[in-house]
Amino acid sequence: MLASSVKLTNLGGYVENPDGSLIRNNAFPDVPPTEQITPGSKELSLSKDIPLNPNNKTFLRLFRPLNPPQNTKLPLIIYFHGGGFVLYSAATLVFHQTCSDMASHFPALVLSVDYRLAPEHRLPAAYEDAMESIKCFLMGMSAGGNIAYHANLLALNIDIEPLKIIGLILNVPYFSAVTRTESEKRLINDPVFPLAMSEDGFHGVEIFDPAKAKALYDYVKEFVYTTV
Repeated sequence: MLASSVKLTNLGGYVENPDGSLIRNNAFPDVPPTEQITPGSKELSLSKDIPLNPNNKTFLRLFRPLNPPQNTKLPLIIYFHGGGFVLYSAATLVFHQTCSDMASHFPALVLSVDYRLAPEHRLPAAYEDAMESIKCFLMGMSAGGNIAYHANLLALNIDIEPLKIIGLILNVPYFSAVTRTESEKRLINDPVFPLAMSEDGFHGVEIFDPAKAKALYDYVKEFVYTTV
């Protein structure tokens, strides 16, 4: 299944149980890591799952470009997938594809975090999972951008030496709440990023549009390699 074949209106399929938990009918399937390239495969990177916290059933999916440059240290980008805090995982097809493409395009090591989902695990559970994975760059899309931001704030209060966070990459991060902030009221019709782009599903276009994906990857690549 290609990401471009799934309609935005189908992305929120879930049923709420009486106890508040969810039955998730995700439009995108989960896919296994690509530990070996098979004939005819279009994968651009190798990937492997690494347990993060067995008690929380969380894991990391590590992506490495197929042909990394020789004698060069690759930057590490920690990625948090989107999904409104309640949907998807690091194994979901579109996020697997995105991380695989980025690892090859930059090139870089990309570590995608499979964090716990609400409502079964309410915030700050996802932030705590993010803290268990922090190393260098933090990147997230939509809800994942929110998680990357808060993980960075939490990291200020702990000693992670000799490691440090040297960059935040927030791709249309989601920061809305029940009550409109003053900036949301003031910028509701902003010509660059109106409120509707955040709330009506127009963000995350790199998942559906290869041209916009390349533009994003080029931008992030420049940021990463001028920062390290």
